[in-house]
Amino acid sequence: MIRVLQFLPGFQSFAVITAAYVICHGLTAWAVTPVQNLFLPEITVFASLIYLPHGVRVLSVWLFGWRAVLPLAGGAILSELMFTSSNVQQLMEPVLLESIAVGAFAAFAGFKIAWLFGWDLSAGQARRIAWTGLLAVGALASVINSLGQSVVFSGLIFPSDQLPVMAVYAAGDLIGLAVCMVALMLIFRWIRLSGAGRKPLE
Repeated sequence: MIRVLQFLPGFQSFAVITAAYVICHGLTAWAVTPVQNLFLPEITVFASLIYLPHGVRVLSVWLFGWRAVLPLAGGAILSELMFTSSNVQQLMEPVLLESIAVGAFAAFAGFKIAWLFGWDLSAGQARRIAWTGLLAVGALASVINSLGQSVVFSGLIFPSDQLPVMAVYAAGDLIGLAVCMVALMLIFRWIRLSGAGRKPLE
């Protein structure tokens, strides 16, 4: 399945990444945001405690490298248009594109930093998926995203809320990645088991 995704033509890979981002953002908006808003309304405007699209960012860059950045940005733009309320859009409009750019580049930056230190985790480097390595790079990407978003939104966040927002960004990205990875592992396991079940008896 990974090899099939990796060699999708350009337009199809763009569409798959964008659609996956929008779907995961929608799940976050419908399932996580309403609950979080009850307890952390000031922070929820800027960050989610379980941000599933970060998993899409990391896995997409792992598969497609720099080519994933543009469809990730496209997915983020569509997600904001589809799931963000108009009053929040108006609040974030002055820095929205900067925020989207930071999110789209965060995972790529994480992989590049890992590569600079001699840790090449790109797809195809090993027969097995390095889940631990992907989680580590995803954690680095979440820190990069958290720092970048705190700079982008510095003029909109109250000083007393800046540190909590940064913490929620970092934690939410990492938890979202972990959830996506668990879901992916379960899907792969189901595919293997269903494939084994179709093998003819010898």
